Amino acid sequence: MAKIKCTKCGAPNDLDAGAKFMRCGYCDSQIYIDKSGAGFFYVLPYQLDADAANGVFRRWAAGSERAKDLESTARMVATQAKYFPVFMFRRDVGGREDVYVQPARSTTLPGLHNLKVPPGDLKVFDQKHDFGGVDLEQPNIEMMAYLDTLPGESKEQALVYFPIYTMDYDYGGNRYQIVIDGSSGEVFAATWPPRQAAGYYVVGIGGFVACAVGGGLLAVNPILGGIIIGAMVPALFGGGYYIAKNM
Repeated sequence: MAKIKCTKCGAPNDLDAGAKFMRCGYCDSQIYIDKSGAGFFYVLPYQLDADAANGVFRRWAAGSERAKDLESTARMVATQAKYFPVFMFRRDVGGREDVYVQPARSTTLPGLHNLKVPPGDLKVFDQKHDFGGVDLEQPNIEMMAYLDTLPGESKEQALVYFPIYTMDYDYGGNRYQIVIDGSSGEVFAATWPPRQAAGYYVVGIGGFVACAVGGGLLAVNPILGGIIIGAMVPALFGGGYYIAKNM
């Protein structure tokens, strides 16, 4: 039977063929093994509970790019907390340490190529860690898939279980999904209901027409031109206010 050294305490451990994970028989640490060798197995704790994550969603939904009533009318369909596996690569690039994060599991969820591991918050996994009933997604991608694409020299490579919330919500009969980083509160979304822009175009075109017509009339008939401009300006401001408030 092959032996492998624990990446935490250095003790030799027997390795079963084909095993992805092993527990050190000396320090109780969990170790991840793939074709590139043994690496640390870290866990990044949740900093947001489900209520806080819902608050993050509502603030995001109120953003200027989203539909005006998204915050108030979006109906939450499903919220799931999970630990998603990513590979963390610390690399020496020209004397500077850079950290790269890549998914360790195939996924269509948005943003999981852009997760950032905050320094100092990683916990080396051992049997004392309480996952609070949150599911751990199993990796199905090898580290080797990324190693040839990374710059510099390796300083550390590790499997990190990242805390995320996936949220499915309904708006106008259509279903959308976002991912919330359970550590930083960052939101990732591929699509969302956009704010309607047609009204703003109408106001803009109306303003352009008013200036062109009013300016031409002022040159020919200053009194009539002034009357038309005086009537159209309040109408444009009123239309703009209505659109900003309701669309």
